[in-house]
Amino acid sequence: MDASVAEQLREKLNCSICLGLYRDPVTLPCGHNFCGDCIRDSWRRCEQSCPECREPCPAGAEPRRNVALSQVLELLCAAGGPGPDPDPDPDPDPRADPGPGPRADPDPDPDPRADPGPRARCPRHGRPLELFCRTEGRCACCACTVHECRLHERVLLDEERREREGQLRARLEVTQQRSTQAETQLQDLQQQTTHIQSSACTLASMVSSKFSCLLQALEKRQALVLENIETAKTRALAQIQDEEQQLRGHLEALTQYGRRVHDLLTQGDHQTFLQESQQLLEPPAPLGPRTPVQWDEDEQLSDLKESLSPLCGLLLEEQHPPRMPAKAAHSLPADTVGPQALVSSMLCPLRKQLWQYYRNLTFDPASANRHFYLSHEDQQVTHHREPQGPARPGSFELWQVQCAQGFRAGRHYWEVLTSDHSVTLGVTYPELTRRKQGMNTDNIGRGPDSWGLCIHEDSVQAWHDGKAQRLPRASGRLLGMELDLDVGYLTFYSLEPQAQQLHTFNAFFNHPVYPVFWLLEGRTLTLCHHPVTQEAEI
Repeated sequence: MDASVAEQLREKLNCSICLGLYRDPVTLPCGHNFCGDCIRDSWRRCEQSCPECREPCPAGAEPRRNVALSQVLELLCAAGGPGPDPDPDPDPDPRADPGPGPRADPDPDPDPRADPGPRARCPRHGRPLELFCRTEGRCACCACTVHECRLHERVLLDEERREREGQLRARLEVTQQRSTQAETQLQDLQQQTTHIQSSACTLASMVSSKFSCLLQALEKRQALVLENIETAKTRALAQIQDEEQQLRGHLEALTQYGRRVHDLLTQGDHQTFLQESQQLLEPPAPLGPRTPVQWDEDEQLSDLKESLSPLCGLLLEEQHPPRMPAKAAHSLPADTVGPQALVSSMLCPLRKQLWQYYRNLTFDPASANRHFYLSHEDQQVTHHREPQGPARPGSFELWQVQCAQGFRAGRHYWEVLTSDHSVTLGVTYPELTRRKQGMNTDNIGRGPDSWGLCIHEDSVQAWHDGKAQRLPRASGRLLGMELDLDVGYLTFYSLEPQAQQLHTFNAFFNHPVYPVFWLLEGRTLTLCHHPVTQEAEI
């Protein structure tokens, strides 16, 4: 068997999991083959699907033994494996170059060509081996050049050796250069490791010191505030006690006066009554308005709030809020764009975590429907009644536009701002048709190659493969999309007044994925850009 054919056959008979020849080969419903133990071990550690095409297998299904492939492997093993086939000629050609293993030569003497030294002779002609046949790759004598190697390329042995020595020296030099380069890179990595460890230790010490000082300052501030509260409490209670004593004294005077009046009213002697009533003074005068108690909770906390508010703001503020494209605020309604539209979710921890994977996107002008007008460096699209002109090749006949950037792997997140409801946002494979089919005004989520979320005035729907799932109503002005191609999910978020998960699709994305959008007439959609995020690329 030809060596190249044998090598190709060996590659075809290798298991893609263990990279060795099949052992007890089995077949999955998708048609791919694996070693029986390999696929069972893979299913024990991962989900039950094909490791090559990711097609899920039914729960409880067992792989079927591939009888034909097993028989082929048995035949190859019986024939000595899928390596080079043995020579069918029982009398081996003495000119053949012996391999590294034992030679099937009936002559018990070693082949002198294995070490063509000064005394080496041709086993067929008995002459010294002075030449090298490059065509057959063997040493030859002068008689061989007259008969077998007459039309072949031949050189002297010394010349061939010098040429090959030169090649080996060049390879050795390249190997040494690569080794030196690898050692240099290794040293750089070790230096970086040392630097990072030292820097991390210094940063940790600095942060610990600052937090320690901060805690001490907070403790002192706490003690001062508590002391002020205690002083204010003592002063207020003392004021109340003084007023309470005055009121008690006044009440006692009123009681005594009332008793004297009562005694006069019960006096039976008219002369005594008249004399004593004439001498009776006026009742005690009122004390007058009370002085308000000097106690105000807001006043006690005002200094504390003043000192803690900057600290709380520093701890809670977002470091890099998304920015609108230049002049975007002038092209959207006043109630849509403004600080509140982008700041309302600033304190949401979920949104702050998602910003680690933020991607700045732009629209692809070549894909935009002819009623769509792009602006602000292709970051904003508006649907107008009047078209710009004839449809461009490759543009959507539907009211849709696709992003210029796509993703093959990894985790990504982006945000959009809409002027009103009646928009659809999603992702799609590149194969999404541009032509209008049927009565639908959009095809996002209508087939197996796209996933979409439709925001209407009175409903929200998630679409995929022609099936819709109705969702609770939510704000559709500021929206976020999270795509994780490695794990396999697409999540939509409503970001007003805080990040709220709307829906998650779980899927294995086996092609590049592009963001895509649909807009009703009069709507505007803007791709929000993160100020420090690089442009997204496939």
